Amino acid sequence: MMTDFTATKAMFHIPDGMIYLDGNSLGPLPKTAAARVAETVTQQWGEMLITGWNKAGWMAQPTLVGDRIAKLIGAETGHVMVGDTLSIKVYQALASALEMRPDRKIILSDSGNFPSDLYIAEGLIASLGRGHKLQVVAPEEIEAHITEEVAVTLITEVDYRSGRLHDMAKLTAKAHAMGAVTVWDLAHSAGAIDVNLAKAEADFAVGCSYKYLNGGPGAPGFIYVAPRHAEIARPALSGWLGHDAPFAFEQSYRAGSGIERMRVGTPPVLALGALEAALDVWDMTTMADIRACSVALTTQFIDAVEAHCPMLTLASPRDSNLRGSQVSFRFDNGYAAMQALIDRGVVGDFRAPDIMRFGFTPLYIDAADVDAAVSIIADVMTHRLWDKDTYKIRARVT
Repeated sequence: MMTDFTATKAMFHIPDGMIYLDGNSLGPLPKTAAARVAETVTQQWGEMLITGWNKAGWMAQPTLVGDRIAKLIGAETGHVMVGDTLSIKVYQALASALEMRPDRKIILSDSGNFPSDLYIAEGLIASLGRGHKLQVVAPEEIEAHITEEVAVTLITEVDYRSGRLHDMAKLTAKAHAMGAVTVWDLAHSAGAIDVNLAKAEADFAVGCSYKYLNGGPGAPGFIYVAPRHAEIARPALSGWLGHDAPFAFEQSYRAGSGIERMRVGTPPVLALGALEAALDVWDMTTMADIRACSVALTTQFIDAVEAHCPMLTLASPRDSNLRGSQVSFRFDNGYAAMQALIDRGVVGDFRAPDIMRFGFTPLYIDAADVDAAVSIIADVMTHRLWDKDTYKIRARVT
């Protein structure tokens, strides 16, 4: 049975008059999330206090929620851990992967990778002080640069600016043939495209839960470790809760079993409550249905915008097989144009230097929304409604 996307749309709070095309930055509020968090605050924290760690199952949440995310990214049960931030999870995965190839010094990434991942790599290289090098090439050149000198490939599957989609299976196979370890960033993949980590034989993967998974601002990140590495990957951040027996309070660290060793800090219980509510929506659909409908929506959007707004230049791949679930257009005054659109209820975002970015998910966006959004975009662009000084003042968050 096909997904009833009318039913999923009813599960979200979208402000009246708004067409929300920015779920690739922050997903909207699931209507059940506020009550779920309130219950966690009043009935669990309020009534149980410290006993909530046992009675309410707080300590098990990172693994249980991880298993729910695993279903959306094609991962094996028991191999996804939720908690901490995406940056921390990138650090963990990259550090563990590098230790598996001590004789190699190159971390290979591409210029379409999210800068935060590159920052983490630079910081780790400086801390290790072992002569590692971060090699950054153009996205289309990644495969050619995977050589026997590469220790780890650090790649974001979907480019955050253009929406360009890497071939995970192909690049992972090439990396393994060359003896390299793979780290995949799924920040713009999880909940957007049909990911299959197990089938691709990925080594490590990380992601966030506040974009397409709709977990809310500051929602925790997650990490995946393939079963073949789960008992041997050394956690670079040897946090208390990653210890094999944290409440034995031993003086020295002993890594926990499997994915448990990738815990670091205390589980973010309130945030996990919101994320659990968000994940309930995914029980109503499949990633295959999501992907098929997403392709239809993004294709509809591209065709309509290009027909009405010749001043905008498509920055995303035209071929849907090479594109994630976002569409980007280039425009010299893209920041101002986006502010004008937001003022009129079409919410996307801007990425320097000239990218107007729009995210699509069938969970709460339909074909009628696309038509309405394009009508407003055409009006703003054709009549230069963006050309006001107030729209050109950059806010802290773009």
